[in-house]
Amino acid sequence: MSDFPLVSILINNYNYGQFLGEAIDSALNQTYSNIEVIVVDDGSTDNSRDVIESYGDLIQPIMKANAGQASAFNVGFAASQGEIICFLDSDDIFLSEKIEKIEKIFARNQDIGWCFHALSMVGPVLKRLLENTYRGDSGRYDLTSHMKRGKLSGKMPFDGTATSAICFRRSFLASILPMPEADNITLHDDYLKYVSFGVTPGYILLEELALQRLHGNNTATNRSDRQGLKIKIQSTTSYWIKTNFPALSKFSNNLIALGLSQSWLLGGVDSECQKIMSYYLAKATLLEKLEIFLRAIYYRFKP
Repeated sequence: MSDFPLVSILINNYNYGQFLGEAIDSALNQTYSNIEVIVVDDGSTDNSRDVIESYGDLIQPIMKANAGQASAFNVGFAASQGEIICFLDSDDIFLSEKIEKIEKIFARNQDIGWCFHALSMVGPVLKRLLENTYRGDSGRYDLTSHMKRGKLSGKMPFDGTATSAICFRRSFLASILPMPEADNITLHDDYLKYVSFGVTPGYILLEELALQRLHGNNTATNRSDRQGLKIKIQSTTSYWIKTNFPALSKFSNNLIALGLSQSWLLGGVDSECQKIMSYYLAKATLLEKLEIFLRAIYYRFKP
């Protein structure tokens, strides 16, 4: 990379006009100056367009029909030019030194394809809600062998991370995008994260460089139907990992088994999710199906 590579900040938005301005401001007000800010609006019906237009030439706007987060990721990346790509949900906020710190990590670790960092959980008015607890240290992580064995549990300093904490080297992200968009099936950033863990080394930073806002209308967090949505995301992620990255089938088999066990506990899932699970099992061998159901039973009754 050059001494001061261009960093693309991709903001995906759907009907978060009330928060969008703060997200854009946080992207523009970085201590690292060589950035481009691309805002992909996924067919919003609120005041999002007015907010976006108010920034003029400071940002690159993309207005598209509603097709989901995967589509927004694909369109934003295709329009970007940066050597480093950072995603930002439109209801979240970057701290001002985020891009500067992320760029230094990529510069110092030339073999990594991704960098994921910690988030601070805040409420609608940005008051901190939770104290994070981490296991392990910041540093370079190579999880590829664990993923191929289907065993990621306990290998991460934290349980998960969200869109606003995932950053990529362009050359690596180009190798795993576009994300599947078929049949409007729900696909989440989990696909990007798990594929990244399975394909290339990366860096995990335990510094909180963004604020994840929890409110009454989060797409995947703090929802009344969160469990059902989580199962659908797990199932869809499993299907596309198995389809596009068969070397990670042991991991995707474990993930679909977890979704299956949770669907039993929930008392069933909607028809769309059932269809995804059926598609997955149709791809599995007889031995894989047996292992999936045995593991699902284990998960179902695990203390």
